[in-house]
Amino acid sequence: MTDIKIKITDREGVLHEIDAPTDMNMNLMEVVRSYELAPEGTIGICGGMAMCASCQCYVISDHDLPEKSDDEEAMLSEAFNVRENSRLGCQLHINEDMDGLEVELAPEEL
Repeated sequence: MTDIKIKITDREGVLHEIDAPTDMNMNLMEVVRSYELAPEGTIGICGGMAMCASCQCYVISDHDLPEKSDDEEAMLSEAFNVRENSRLGCQLHINEDMDGLEVELAPEEL
């Protein structure tokens, strides 16, 4: 089993350095949920289908991440608080290349 280190700043501004498994086919949204870094029912509302933007995050580190899919682009074009570095956590599958990744959770859309 290989774990990587990821830094996640939650919506309260608290930085968490967590271990994320690379052998469980998890995405970033699932990691955030498993570590309970956002209140229940406020992240991953659509179940990871790129249909709600509740898992939007800002990528702080300079990692070479996969290109955004058309579905991710479309959802971000309709979301609030979108920045140049916005990504949907559900579309970022955890792998060894993400070691040291640093993200900040976007504010909850009300």
